[in-house]
Amino acid sequence: MKFDGVLFFPVTPFTPEGTVDVELLKEHIGSRLSFGPGGVFPACGTGEFHALSIDEVRTVVTAAVEVVAGTVPVVAGAGGPLGHAVAAARVAEEAGADALLVLPPYLVTGPTDGLVAYIEAVADASSLPVIVYHRGNAKFTAASMVRLAANPKVIGFKDGLGDVGLAQEIVSAVRATGREDFAFFNGLLTAELTQGAYRGLGIPLYSSAAFAMAPEIAKAYYDAYVSGDEDRRNALLEGFYAPLVRLRDQTPGFGVSLVKAGLRLGGLPVGPVRPPLVDPTEDQLLQLKSILAKGYELAGR
Repeated sequence: MKFDGVLFFPVTPFTPEGTVDVELLKEHIGSRLSFGPGGVFPACGTGEFHALSIDEVRTVVTAAVEVVAGTVPVVAGAGGPLGHAVAAARVAEEAGADALLVLPPYLVTGPTDGLVAYIEAVADASSLPVIVYHRGNAKFTAASMVRLAANPKVIGFKDGLGDVGLAQEIVSAVRATGREDFAFFNGLLTAELTQGAYRGLGIPLYSSAAFAMAPEIAKAYYDAYVSGDEDRRNALLEGFYAPLVRLRDQTPGFGVSLVKAGLRLGGLPVGPVRPPLVDPTEDQLLQLKSILAKGYELAGR
């Protein structure tokens, strides 16, 4: 499976009654396809997987598959309690997804043998290939990733931990197995801020929540990144991404909440985030509006 471009993690819009707004979700995803995402990842972190029922995961993934229509891979989220993760894997396959992003298990921290077994159980639940998400209580070692890479259904590794030394060990160890089809992703929050360093580790791909909110800005950064235009890339980092990260760090969960708020500021009524996340205050919305304005200016919109 080939990913070429910014990895797009759409939000999950909710109606005023609190249900998934399917038509708005389709509009949200469809409006970003012209910006050339390398893959679409519905019902994942930015899509509030933690707050979705299995029926809602099915609804979200089905809508994404319908809109994307095979133009790029659709990778659905699966994770949390093992039973929930297995059910999510099955409904994602039924909905027509191309792969799964396996998020961390629920609450408990197990040894690496248990984490490997968790990934294998989710992989066995459907015919879909899986990408391992390394973050939180799902911390893998180089040895455990070599074990998983022996399974052809495990096709990728997404680092959300930020331990660059460990990430380098994992990249080197998996590559030493001879797997040429294995993909590596930077999955840190607002990954653009760290992607210059991750490229040096041999991790060329990254997820972008900003792409969901402001694809023009995210695409401008990506174009500068792949073309080697470091002046423009750094201008976007300093003028848009760094201020966005400072605002994001004011409140837990703002990696998602700000994206939804930015979409609402742009005229797409995607609704609020679900608890336990919270929406920005009025002052924070004003800050976000100013940051977005500067980003659009730098992107040449």
